[in-house]
Amino acid sequence: MRRTSAFALVAVVAACVVPGVAQAATSQQASPTPAPLQWGECPADSGVTTLECATLDVPLDYQDPTGRQIEIMISRLASDNQEQRRGVLLTNPGGPGASGLNFPTDLKDAGLPQSVLDSYDIIGIDPRGVGQSTPVTCDLSLEQQLMGNLPPYAHNAEDVVERAVEVELVAEQCATSETAWMLPHTTTANAARDLDMVRQALGEETASFLGYSYGTHLGAVYTTLFPETSDRVVIDSSLPPNGLDHEAGKLMGPGFEERFPDFAAYAAARPELGLGNTPDEVRAKYFEIAERLDEEPTTELTGALFRIATLSNLARDSHFPTLVELWQQAEAGRPVSVASNPLTLSDTDDLGFDNPLSSHLYVLCGDNEWSRSIESYQDDVEAARKPYPMYGPAAANIRACAFWPEIDRAPVEVDDQGPSNVLLVQNTRDASTPLIGAQQMRDALGDRVRMVTADQGGHGVYLFGTNACANDSVTDYLVTGERVSEDRFCAAE
Repeated sequence: MRRTSAFALVAVVAACVVPGVAQAATSQQASPTPAPLQWGECPADSGVTTLECATLDVPLDYQDPTGRQIEIMISRLASDNQEQRRGVLLTNPGGPGASGLNFPTDLKDAGLPQSVLDSYDIIGIDPRGVGQSTPVTCDLSLEQQLMGNLPPYAHNAEDVVERAVEVELVAEQCATSETAWMLPHTTTANAARDLDMVRQALGEETASFLGYSYGTHLGAVYTTLFPETSDRVVIDSSLPPNGLDHEAGKLMGPGFEERFPDFAAYAAARPELGLGNTPDEVRAKYFEIAERLDEEPTTELTGALFRIATLSNLARDSHFPTLVELWQQAEAGRPVSVASNPLTLSDTDDLGFDNPLSSHLYVLCGDNEWSRSIESYQDDVEAARKPYPMYGPAAANIRACAFWPEIDRAPVEVDDQGPSNVLLVQNTRDASTPLIGAQQMRDALGDRVRMVTADQGGHGVYLFGTNACANDSVTDYLVTGERVSEDRFCAAE
């Protein structure tokens, strides 16, 4: 769940349930047919240089499909093998709020097998509200951008109240911004409907899907709404079926505790790093540094940001050297480099995070009802403190959704109705989307899904982990359609 790359939970989100397939079909039949796509160069400010891009119009409100329209921008890495080409693979890197335009290139660079590249046109998408699609804003200040999308560690009930004051202002800004008209419609359900509009615009009878992190929720909702036109669906590093609500956010407390021993073992095996000679000493060092920074923060780093940066760098084993650097700099009181700390202060008045953070909140707060009781968050923080002291009191802290304006929500309930065409892959030790959430998603999808669990740590299995059993399971399904016949556990390699 990092801010600037593939699994971004971007740096910085009693409902009326849509009755699933029947309503989706009605809405789509009434929607205007997308115009043919005009492919060309991607916008210069998108940072996408090796792909082609196109835009399509989609309804702002699928209950009024011929009303106001917004733009969705997509990218394409086309297959060069027309004989093997099966169709299109829609992708999502995570978030919500993450740009997906360059994700086809990211996947290729991460080692997406040639057999997959031959089988599909890989489609990247900036979801509604994000980046080159019609964007949203909350007019966030530099200081608010630096707050990020993850709550800070709460030491006591007063810290929750202090955070509540900050996020209430953010919620008010979102509700009064120039894009507040998009606020009720920037949801996962509508993003999933947009995916089917993309499929239609591409001229495809069906579309496959590969989504990571938040993209698992998007993919599950997509195939729930469109079970007959979603082809091979892969969801990797899964949220629970309700998406990133408060309960899912709290799971980062136990997730951090389950993943941290991997880093502690790495650092303890290298005593020359100075972080401890045993895993217990490394764990103690974490508390020592965090508590010192709580008392004496530096210009670049506070205790809260130290904890968040540690969580961020637990996403990959390959990030461990960067995390070591961050700890060493914090331990020595040296300035923290941008490479080590993605939350470093800037000399400008805009970090460029307004749109990712704003769109993150639009979706997070629009998808689910959140408690409006500050006391309930104080209770959750205290309940997390003893069992999950490393990160639990941050994961349970209050977010802007507690002060979101009243809107009509229509979340989609992920269920087991439809063809058995979903493959879920999950690491055993994932700090951001822990295994328990994936197991809940697996239960919700029932016989529609098979689950492959890899005994490894980190956020992201396919291509971003090293377990050949899990990687091959995904490639085989995408290329041949042969999915594991029953849930599979892939032992550590």
